[in-house]
Amino acid sequence: MAWQKSTYCGEGESCIHIATHTLTPTIHLTESGDPAHSILGATPQAFAALIHVLKENPAHV
Repeated sequence: MAWQKSTYCGEGESCIHIATHTLTPTIHLTESGDPAHSILGATPQAFAALIHVLKENPAHV
């Protein structure tokens, strides 16, 4: 998978990385500071809902 990091993430910071899978409609998330490289999978609808909640409630981020 080709992981992408947010442009808001500074050098050396722990950030969320995102990748999509071309064969399945799945969005994958991982955290750069995770030594075990745990990967969370979400449907596009679930990921959109997560982004919506985070944008509506920035204090929770």
